[in-house]
Amino acid sequence: MFGNYFGKYLQEKGVLTEKQYEDLLDELTEARLRLGTLAVLNGMMTNEQADEVNQLQKLQDRRFGDIATEKGYLTDEQVGALLRMQGDQYLLCIQVLTDHDYLSLGEIQKYINSFKREERFSALDLEALKSGDLDKIVPVFTKEASIPPVMKDYMALMARNVVRFISGDLRLKAAQRINDYSNSYMATQEMSGEFKLLVGLSGDKDAFLQAASTFGQEEFTEINEDSLDSVCEFINCSNGLYASKMSEDDVELELMPPVMHTGEVKLWTDGPMYLVPMYIGNRRLELVICLESKWHLSDAAERV
Repeated sequence: MFGNYFGKYLQEKGVLTEKQYEDLLDELTEARLRLGTLAVLNGMMTNEQADEVNQLQKLQDRRFGDIATEKGYLTDEQVGALLRMQGDQYLLCIQVLTDHDYLSLGEIQKYINSFKREERFSALDLEALKSGDLDKIVPVFTKEASIPPVMKDYMALMARNVVRFISGDLRLKAAQRINDYSNSYMATQEMSGEFKLLVGLSGDKDAFLQAASTFGQEEFTEINEDSLDSVCEFINCSNGLYASKMSEDDVELELMPPVMHTGEVKLWTDGPMYLVPMYIGNRRLELVICLESKWHLSDAAERV
């Protein structure tokens, strides 16, 4: 994931063109195959077993390797070998930049230093980005002191699910508190019980359609009821995982039916409300979360 962040910084600085940035992401994606794909290619699992584990991930907020070892499809040693095959994304990024003569090693270090300084990353933040571990990366972008822990947990879960079910090319920006939000379409779902949450997913058209197409395993080219329904199902899947995780701590949550919103969507509240920008390449998804207060939605809405 380091390449997503550092590569974008280099593009914004004019060191890389947009095409070169996209090529960088493509090369890093090819180098970091999904664990299931690697397991099948190396004869450690069958396609059917990998598909089964992928489906179980929609029901359990757990890593592919953990589920596969529990099912007896992989050993701990095989998981370790597959993780090593995925490679160090930081070193791979450096390798791609030097192999294509985009930058020398000295220039890369200079830009890493300015990247850290200008983005106000601490040394630990930079190490988290280099690690490629999403559970370490998400806290870098949810430092805002006013974000309640329950919302931070949800932001982390949604980021994991975007990577699992939509795209590994995820790049987060800092969560920000807002009072209102508007867009021309949105998928939302409410959760209620020991506390109340409203979560919504929107963004630019290309990002939204990519989310709908990848999760729905069907090509969508327009924002319509079908593509909105697919994103609603993705939110419902994520929220089901979240509710299941919370129930392990004896916190009961009930999921309301997801809702698709068309027309000019306006959402506002006087309570805690946060926007989490999530980029897939150059495409922007927007996660909006409201907690515990009376929120208001103004649009043409249809329950799924």
